[in-house]
Amino acid sequence: MPEGDTIWLTAHRMHDALAGRLLTRSDLRVPKLATVDLTGRAVVGVVPRGKHLLTRIEGGLTLHSHLRMDGAWQLYASDERWRGGPGHQIRAILGTAAHTAVGYRLPVLDLLRTVDEPAVVGHLGPDLLGPDWDFEEAVRRVMADPDRPLGEALLDQRNLAGIGNVYKCELAFLARVTPWLPVGELSAGVPERLVTTARRLLEENKGRFDRRTIPGNRPDRKLYVYGRAQQPCYRCGVPIRWDGGGTGPADRVSYWCPGCQSGPAPA
Repeated sequence: MPEGDTIWLTAHRMHDALAGRLLTRSDLRVPKLATVDLTGRAVVGVVPRGKHLLTRIEGGLTLHSHLRMDGAWQLYASDERWRGGPGHQIRAILGTAAHTAVGYRLPVLDLLRTVDEPAVVGHLGPDLLGPDWDFEEAVRRVMADPDRPLGEALLDQRNLAGIGNVYKCELAFLARVTPWLPVGELSAGVPERLVTTARRLLEENKGRFDRRTIPGNRPDRKLYVYGRAQQPCYRCGVPIRWDGGGTGPADRVSYWCPGCQSGPAPA
């Protein structure tokens, strides 16, 4: 599941492979961009912004993409076989003489002027992995609505950009509270520790796709609760519970340990 650390690593790999090089192939397979041809233009750079990816193209253009739940950009050498999925899932192809970036299952793909990037990312809060990181502002935004459940506050990209459902569940576990606890009921100092931990975890994971929140290198122990329904908690042994969420666009599955985490939870 793409989160801020995955986008950061994807952007930096694409930047290293494409930046400063001319596009020899351009194929944008969405109806509104079907006639666009970027061939002959140089890639200026690839920049991550929260969960958004901005590929800047010579001539003041930016190809904006968002991976959401299962989108992906795969990078291949010019003579390498593509393995990211069947051809009908490809939404974008950007190729140079040496490398080709292929975007699979991209739910969001727009071409805009680079100066208009704030129209698609200007609403985001402080980026956990970005140059605009502001710890105090991030804490203020998370705590702005005391009645809001912690999980919702963490997932809201207007509060701090880069946290997805995996980190939401893991951060709640590390704070020893459930994702449904109103942020106004967090003990003194917990909001600050949560934001600090969020940034630390994304920093530690941004250089690898194999995400982990548990210290060490055990291959069988990477995450505390996410994806571990009915398995024993590593701390207390109580089976991890999960809830499939509701029907709204912000509702996502949540995992938690009823032995370690206090606060409200679904029946």
